[in-house]
Amino acid sequence: MIRASLGRPLGLAAAVALALQLAACAAPQGSAGAVSVPALPSAPVEIAVLAFNDFHGNLEAPRQSVGMPDGQGGTAQVPAGGAAWLASALDSLRARHRYSLTVAAGDLISASPLASSLFLDEPSIEVLSRLGLDFAAVGNHEFDRGTRELLRMQAGGCEKLTLREPCQLERFAGARFAYLAASTLTASGAPLFPASAIRTFGTGARAVRVGVIGLTLKDTPTLVNPAGIADLTFADEADTINAEVPRLKAQGADAVVVLIHQGGKTSGAADPNGCAGLDGGILPILRRLAPGVDVVVSGHTHADYVCEWPAADPARPVLLTSAGQYGKELTEITLFVDPAHHRVITRSARNLIVQSQPFTSAKGPVALSPLADQYAPRTDIAAYVQRYVDAANAFATRPVGQLSGPAGKGEGAAGGPLGNLIADAQLAATRAAGAQIALMNPFGIRAGLVPAPDGTVTFGDIYLVQPFGNALVTETLTGAEIKAALEQGFDDVGPDQALAPSAGLAYRVDRRQHAGSRITALTFGGKPLEPAGRYRVTMNGFLAQGGDGFTVFKAGRDAVTGPTDIEALEGWLRSVPRLDVPLEERVTVG
Repeated sequence: MIRASLGRPLGLAAAVALALQLAACAAPQGSAGAVSVPALPSAPVEIAVLAFNDFHGNLEAPRQSVGMPDGQGGTAQVPAGGAAWLASALDSLRARHRYSLTVAAGDLISASPLASSLFLDEPSIEVLSRLGLDFAAVGNHEFDRGTRELLRMQAGGCEKLTLREPCQLERFAGARFAYLAASTLTASGAPLFPASAIRTFGTGARAVRVGVIGLTLKDTPTLVNPAGIADLTFADEADTINAEVPRLKAQGADAVVVLIHQGGKTSGAADPNGCAGLDGGILPILRRLAPGVDVVVSGHTHADYVCEWPAADPARPVLLTSAGQYGKELTEITLFVDPAHHRVITRSARNLIVQSQPFTSAKGPVALSPLADQYAPRTDIAAYVQRYVDAANAFATRPVGQLSGPAGKGEGAAGGPLGNLIADAQLAATRAAGAQIALMNPFGIRAGLVPAPDGTVTFGDIYLVQPFGNALVTETLTGAEIKAALEQGFDDVGPDQALAPSAGLAYRVDRRQHAGSRITALTFGGKPLEPAGRYRVTMNGFLAQGGDGFTVFKAGRDAVTGPTDIEALEGWLRSVPRLDVPLEERVTVG
């Protein structure tokens, strides 16, 4: 029986490889005019699929690291990311393979640093095109500015569809890669972008065809502003894939690769190539896949893993991958395809860290590591990125205040000191609307806030933390509704998320209790929150629309729209000469 494996030779593959070696011996190696021996018709064809996900417009090195085993039972942190380094890593991998395909699993744009976001992510689309990206799934963040603006990302042009001006530095040509969106349906029932595509490698009897399906997660309407996608519906992921695979097979696809903006999380020590304790929204989809899918490239959770997952046919498991976030990692997937029998006979994958440049984090310096390959930034990409960085510098380098020290994100589900600080800022900014409490979703905090050595914080620093520009909403909720909203952060439906509260509100999470009864010791001003009491609560507009599954907020009354989240944070930093980081523990998760 032939069985796919991660890097382990199989019977048929080994036999074919031996035949190829014997054939190669018939001709002299490296001599001028040597007669080449044609490959056996049944010899496998090697295809490399190079994949990444959740780039989020990180044109510059994001001042973040990737953890990996240090070989001594611990974890080493490797500085990683940046478009110029990602380009070099891709070039290096392509040089190793005759045939390759470059793909991405969504969220390439939006929630981006200033050098991209200020220009509507046009430079990110251009950079990804220059990197040689072939196909990309549509993630939920691609819809942050609405359907029409996403269509402009593909087609190009300078039509103004948002508050920000398009084409500020150059005419935007649109993506030279193809978005695929099999499950994103317009009012007519047709996909917003093509559902799938086929790429052919080689010719004649040894031609191999790789089919690619792209789709986003069904829960996208809960993750973006509903008004921007009112004309769309999002179909079931597994049903969509299972319907599309036979169509690709009928068109001659020998291998099928799925790009899906949904994923999982692993547990245990940091390991880019691990799969321990895999859990998350991708699993129910995988369990329902019909035979025919060879590889699933996933995203959304910003996790890294390489897993084999048994499908309906246990002899042909699905290879599942994810490459973290922000271009910090790159997945090299190697397929050996039998052109005579039109099937994949072996597959393997590994995540490579795109090591870039050292930086200083909220926890201290992160130096280059000998444990991972080092890449030089590709000069043409670096120069192009620098053009946009320079254009954004007037905004990015403007000082906005002083901070007593680094404010880091919390571990796992919590917002940590930075979540506390943001919630306090939003409360202060909406006092005029009667706000008594503010709540911040940790998943909306995109980076730690690290001031300069003298404590200075710039606009670029806070933009890294909150790049969405969400307007704040203050509404009336009862104490019972506040508790119900906090419970939704631990309802077993999505990933755990403890909303970060402003000063005065505190609560405990007891995971031993049943869903709906996990929030305990909920107090406001040191006293139990009154279930029937009415409170004015501030949150960002994303949460107010029920984002991240916090649907209770949609029932709020007497809503008042205030400043944007980043305006609130800047105002809070400016409110005192030097702001202290709120280090107290307001949420206890046990």
